[in-house]
Amino acid sequence: MPRTHTPHNAYFAMPLIFSYGTLQQENVQLSTFGRLFRGQGDELPGFEQSLVAIDDPQVVAASGKTHYANVKFNGRNDSRVSGTVFEITDDELAAADQYERLAGYKRVAAILASGKQAWVYVDARFAPERPECPRKVSMT
Repeated sequence: MPRTHTPHNAYFAMPLIFSYGTLQQENVQLSTFGRLFRGQGDELPGFEQSLVAIDDPQVVAASGKTHYANVKFNGRNDSRVSGTVFEITDDELAAADQYERLAGYKRVAAILASGKQAWVYVDARFAPERPECPRKVSMT
């Protein structure tokens, strides 16, 4: 009996971002990306939550908040920040970079409690040194 071979095509998955703050809000998603995201709850281990005052009145008006939720890397296994992981497009990732840059955030790669690798925005002053987040390659 001949062996059958199923062809495999590699493709790049869409980027994942983990949000613990304003990117979870529907009004921010609509104003920044023009659509609502569907996400899944997850946690960011090794980080702790903090707050940073928002100086830009336009950002305060858009988000309805006076402080940014922020996270700081502490490396402790018992520290976790709850949030939501979203699958987004490359263009949306660029829009998120611009939105988060206003707050002095830096995008870093992180492994979430679920084991998913995602981008997360952290206070640039306390950003851990991490390599860039490679795209996961899937086989179909």
